[in-house]
Amino acid sequence: MRPAASALPPTTHTTRDRSDWVVLSRLLPYLWQYKWRVAAALAFMVAAKLATVSVPLLLKQLVDSMNIAAGSATALLVVPVGLIVAYGALRFCTSLFTELRELIFAKATEGATRQIALEVFGHLHALSLRFHLERQTGGMTRDIERGTRAVQSLISYSLYSIFPTLIEVALVLALLGSQFDMGYVWITLVALVLYVVFTVSVTEWRTQFRRRMNELESSSQSRAMDSLLNYETVKYFNNEAFETRRYDEALEKLRRIRIKTQFTLSLLNGGQQLIIATALVLMLWRATQGVADGSLTLGDLVMVNAFMIQLYIPLNFLGVLYREIKQSLTDLDRMFTLLEKEREIADAPGAQALQLGAAPEVVFDDVRFAYESNRPILHGVSLRIPAGQTVAVVGPSGSGKSTLARLLYRFYDVDRGSGQITIDGQDISEVTQGSLRQAIGIVPQDTVLFNDTIGYNIRYGRPDASQAEMERAAQAAHIHHFIASLPQGYDTVVGERGLKLSGGEKQRVAIARTLLKDPPVLIFDEATSALDSANERAIQTELRAVAQNKTTLVIAHRLSTVVDAHEIVVLRHGVVVERGTHAALLAMGGVYAEMWALQQSQAD
Repeated sequence: MRPAASALPPTTHTTRDRSDWVVLSRLLPYLWQYKWRVAAALAFMVAAKLATVSVPLLLKQLVDSMNIAAGSATALLVVPVGLIVAYGALRFCTSLFTELRELIFAKATEGATRQIALEVFGHLHALSLRFHLERQTGGMTRDIERGTRAVQSLISYSLYSIFPTLIEVALVLALLGSQFDMGYVWITLVALVLYVVFTVSVTEWRTQFRRRMNELESSSQSRAMDSLLNYETVKYFNNEAFETRRYDEALEKLRRIRIKTQFTLSLLNGGQQLIIATALVLMLWRATQGVADGSLTLGDLVMVNAFMIQLYIPLNFLGVLYREIKQSLTDLDRMFTLLEKEREIADAPGAQALQLGAAPEVVFDDVRFAYESNRPILHGVSLRIPAGQTVAVVGPSGSGKSTLARLLYRFYDVDRGSGQITIDGQDISEVTQGSLRQAIGIVPQDTVLFNDTIGYNIRYGRPDASQAEMERAAQAAHIHHFIASLPQGYDTVVGERGLKLSGGEKQRVAIARTLLKDPPVLIFDEATSALDSANERAIQTELRAVAQNKTTLVIAHRLSTVVDAHEIVVLRHGVVVERGTHAALLAMGGVYAEMWALQQSQAD
């Protein structure tokens, strides 16, 4: 059965609906394929922390071994050279094991990031045209960019910071409990608990501001990009000041939320510093009292201070890490939400490739369609394009002509319960979309080119085509001489959306691209609308030659371009009102004859 065309895109979970653990569970399978690298990285991480915790112990021994009489002649001989060397070696090992951990795990990090980014990219291309017409490009690209960066941030923060800090805290607590009394352990534990509770509570409260800031960032980015992409339209209507005001409104909202976010960040940092400083003072006061009453050595005081400094630095950073991890989870969830967008148009289970011999027959049988449920476009349209022939569809704007091309490409499916579209008797909803679109070539009314070279845009029709084949297609489209006259020839960059070329030049590039693809089914959607009369006549001759032995659907507004079609179908308000050859339709004296007379009088 054919999937139903829905009026609205399917709903998905939002960031607010899903827990952080669910987001993490989505990420873990991408890392699991590198499980041996993860294990090796964890081993190096533990080794690095053991070396780090051993440094204060050696420092204590070094300080205590220096407890000799002042001015002793043997002082230089007593200096524990071995301890100094060991101290330096442990410092070096800490850095060495850390770098080895990052080197070993780099492949896993980059591999997972690449796989997720490719999956999102491919999925977005697989989504329906409806989704891409409703999307905001600037905001979506920011979501993808932040989500990709979030993968690296989460892996880096968890493996390189969170886990090492937890290991170090456990080791330090064990050493404090074994070397001193439990008072040191309880002071450290209470400080840790207060720190974590305060950090989590305030960060959760701050998340609403960070989320709102991200939304406003995406909104302002989308607004700026939309304005810049439509640069010419802005200039046409002298609306630079209007666009600037709109952008300034978005920036003002963003400024206010950023100030509020910074205020809450300062509040969080201040509270964290107070907790850590209080714990540090209590620990040093207790250690100083121990040195004063002789229960501890000076080396013990130095060791306690070194332990607290080692804990203080990562704990101070732990607050930042928690905030960044929460933000990374939010960003990653937004990207995973894109992955969960359901395909409105999907291949049917077990769909087979479209099987074609020569030029196929295309049939629209009682096709009904509506972009929105309350705005039907086609009302039971039926037409047949015999194999190797050309059928033209004409009619006023909004009658549904271009919709036929979109349905044939299966950008949308016909409404549930209505007719079907077949190619050589095969329902297009039951074959793979890839094989269907491979068999069709289109010259669209609105040509948008990639911001690359002319050669790249022509060869896009068949990327493996040779230079000679590409030039033959350009010659057939009457654009080769123009390209050859350019200083860089086929290597000339066309600019954003091809704006460096005129409308006619862009349309001829599109024609050359389709000619190079050489498919058995052709669609010309106002293919020469941007050309002057001389070039239009020349290219029309070429298009008629190309359409020989191909099944061709021509969508036209200018009737003079379709007079040679085997059949002309007149569409009005989504209904076929007339059909026949040019001569037969003129003889009817109906809608087509009226349109012809009007266009001829305008031409005169």
